[in-house]
Amino acid sequence: MADDIKFSIDGTEVTAKPGQTVLQAALDAGIYIPYLCYYPKMKPYGACRACVVETETNGRKMTTASCTLPAAADMQVTTNSDAVSGLRQGIIELLMSEHPHGCLTCHRIELCGPQDICQRHVAVTDRCTICPKNERCELKDTVRLVELDLRTPLNYHRRNLPVHTDDPFYDRDYNLCIVCARCVRVCEEVRFDTALTLTSRSGVALVGTSHGSSLLESGCEFCGACIDVCPTGALVERDYKWEKAKTQVSTVCTNCSVGCEMIAEVNRFDKVIRFRGDLSGEAGRGQACFKGKFAYDYPNHRDRLKTPYIREGGVIKKADTASAVNRIADALKKYSADQVAIIASPRGSNEDNYIASKFARTVLKTNNVDSGLNTVPEVFTTMQERLGTTGATNPIWDLESSKTIVIIGGNPTEEQNVLAVPIKKAARAGAKIIVIDSRETELTRYATEWLKPQPGTEHLLVAGMARVVSDGSLENHDSLNESALEAEDLKQSLWAFDPGKVSDVCGVDENRLRRAARTYAENGPAAVVFGVDTVGKENRVSLTNAVINIALLCGNVGVAGGGIYPLYAGANTSGSWDVGCAPDSLPGNRSVATAADRAAVEAAWSLTLSTGAGLGVLEMLDAMRSGQIKAAIVMADGMDAAKSEYGDVRHALGSLDFLAVSAVFDSDWTASANVVIPAATYAEQTSTITNLERRVQQVRQAAERKHSEMSGWEMIASVGNAMGAQGFTFSGPDAVFDEIRGIVSGYSGITYERLSTAGIQAPCQSVDEDGTRILFGGVERSQLPPLTDLGFEITVPVRTPGLTFLPGRVLHQPERDMNVERRGDMNYAQREEIVHLNRDDADEANISNGDRVRVLAQGGTEVIVGVAALDMPYRGFVAATELFANVATALQDSNEPDPAPSVPGLSLRSVTLVKAPARQEAEVAAD
Repeated sequence: MADDIKFSIDGTEVTAKPGQTVLQAALDAGIYIPYLCYYPKMKPYGACRACVVETETNGRKMTTASCTLPAAADMQVTTNSDAVSGLRQGIIELLMSEHPHGCLTCHRIELCGPQDICQRHVAVTDRCTICPKNERCELKDTVRLVELDLRTPLNYHRRNLPVHTDDPFYDRDYNLCIVCARCVRVCEEVRFDTALTLTSRSGVALVGTSHGSSLLESGCEFCGACIDVCPTGALVERDYKWEKAKTQVSTVCTNCSVGCEMIAEVNRFDKVIRFRGDLSGEAGRGQACFKGKFAYDYPNHRDRLKTPYIREGGVIKKADTASAVNRIADALKKYSADQVAIIASPRGSNEDNYIASKFARTVLKTNNVDSGLNTVPEVFTTMQERLGTTGATNPIWDLESSKTIVIIGGNPTEEQNVLAVPIKKAARAGAKIIVIDSRETELTRYATEWLKPQPGTEHLLVAGMARVVSDGSLENHDSLNESALEAEDLKQSLWAFDPGKVSDVCGVDENRLRRAARTYAENGPAAVVFGVDTVGKENRVSLTNAVINIALLCGNVGVAGGGIYPLYAGANTSGSWDVGCAPDSLPGNRSVATAADRAAVEAAWSLTLSTGAGLGVLEMLDAMRSGQIKAAIVMADGMDAAKSEYGDVRHALGSLDFLAVSAVFDSDWTASANVVIPAATYAEQTSTITNLERRVQQVRQAAERKHSEMSGWEMIASVGNAMGAQGFTFSGPDAVFDEIRGIVSGYSGITYERLSTAGIQAPCQSVDEDGTRILFGGVERSQLPPLTDLGFEITVPVRTPGLTFLPGRVLHQPERDMNVERRGDMNYAQREEIVHLNRDDADEANISNGDRVRVLAQGGTEVIVGVAALDMPYRGFVAATELFANVATALQDSNEPDPAPSVPGLSLRSVTLVKAPARQEAEVAAD
């Protein structure tokens, strides 16, 4: 490793890391040099020159931009000489000629308000007081530091450009742009989207969209990174546009399993008014997604539940918290263990879900307890049994150093958005991207190999790849468990997966299958990112085992840039398993079925546990509909009752004798509830969650509770105390977490005090440890997980009656025409979609190539309308790919108070086909 570089800035010795610029080293040392175009995590650009400094090295003097100047040993840097200050003032004056500056150069800037009459007769449109970023404007701070004169020699010429308020979520006013190109560069260099670009207007450089005039047609994913880096009011969030923050709180987004660290800006009315990425965060590294950036606002919604209520004889009555809790306690005493259930919130903290598990098992004596989005428990169970974790083996940003990445059956660019950023970065650096998915997703645009197996055969394809690895002796023997080298059972099971047979069954060209297998084996380190969106319940264990086996076989477990990343829904689903909030999982990932595990938890709780088999969330809902479960507690924050996997939620809950719900809003979850208690949101509590990379993080309270809101653990503990149970009295969430630490060995070295500065990756068994960055990293071969028999054979998928829809979604398809349609004040994407059909299915429906068809879901709801293309290779499936722009505009228009959970995914569903009238006929009928 190269030595650090020592040099001086204004006489102060500074140490720089190899490769750092003078500006970066100065900022690390706490020395401020004005800058506007530079931004952390982006390449030096040198556009604004505001960071100009004088340097002397070996007797040679020069004046240069510090953001592009590499630090050199014994260099002497001067930032504030008269010559530098004068030059910097001249540079800023040039910038002022293209930016409103009537207030920026005025000595009364601190005294004026928006209603005051300007004594200098500055036009209203040129005043800082009417700028949405007033007092959070980097340009303003820089001008103050430089101390420009009251009058500048250059006049301001307003560009008179239209303000773009017609795209979702944020406004663009390029009259305020200083063309620092931060927005363009963050889109290109950090997000790898290129939705924004530098354009020219009458010979003047400006910022604009890379395609067309709307963000909808330029491939914007509405992550908000451009807003966060903009130093002026040119780009600004539309909601709370004019609000100013009084305080800022570092917290965590709870809209997906990545758990991006965010800065919550809170105004004087104690409302969270903005979310922006926290650059110091390890999980998100300053990035966010459209849900995290723009769907944070639900704690402020006027429809929030404020006080508990009780339903008696169909009549709703307000109640105080104590009465509501007592009503729940009295009701639950009437039911036996197999008649009760608890569904915990997918946004629920470790504290919430731990107490839910403890209450269910020790008070209700049932194992019917689960997190609301734990809908793929087969993946978690297999990961836990074989790798000892339900999370990823490697950190999220380790993916940027991978040489090969395989993505199976998932859509991380939307569902786990920030996890896709290092994947795209790796692709830009030359990594091989292999996508195994019958749907077209954004990452298929980055793929060097896109294998489209028939849905339900993904596990066979991965097993076939393992057979190619074994036949070619491509295993990494140095990294295999010694016992695994003698795993004849595995080789015997692989023998059945002849690549030719696998190719025929999966519908994938054999040469492409072999090429993908060799790429994964030979071009390491290689990572596997896998979901089960297209995988039926019966094949999820098989796919997970196949993924683990091929990763172990090729030496991609326990190495940087390798690893296995399971994709799943819910902000804290993995943490819920860790703390025992899953039917067959006790705290510490112990098993209900194992006597020793049960005894360890009983000793910790000083209580006896139930040994009966528990039901998962989907099984609970079925049991409610059948009448087996008669009473339940549901913590509904973050749960969309319309989720297809749930079935008819109203019917399930309406079949109960008693239902208690903790909720932020009234919904289908509360429609038949006997008792409803208002839930505290992420903004009103301090707690912990565990993301998909096993990172335990602290959600910090940003606003005070204004009414009778309760966190999940407070509600359940109160009910436990009302029922006379022992072990449910806690002084606060830190006390609950201390109990978790005592029973979950992987959390024993993690404390609230340590989490106050940064998240820690479990397992961490001592307060002196930093946590485990890479599972099995640096361990002896004997400690690596062994290979196992696959446990399945090649079977041809049985064709079920009817059709299954394979939805796809991408940001941009420049090869296809699209229009931007104006409806009211907003833009909407409009294009003719292509519906891919199998020729035999089309013949049965009397549909020809080029006909317009309607794809209808169960109940007759229209899914999509488009032109038929008879190119689907397998029968029984219909596919179409739409633009992400439709999701963005739908979220913008949503009337849901908490819209993030209801954003449509790419789940498979049963559909029917109906021939639609030709476009001309449809337009005439509409008129």
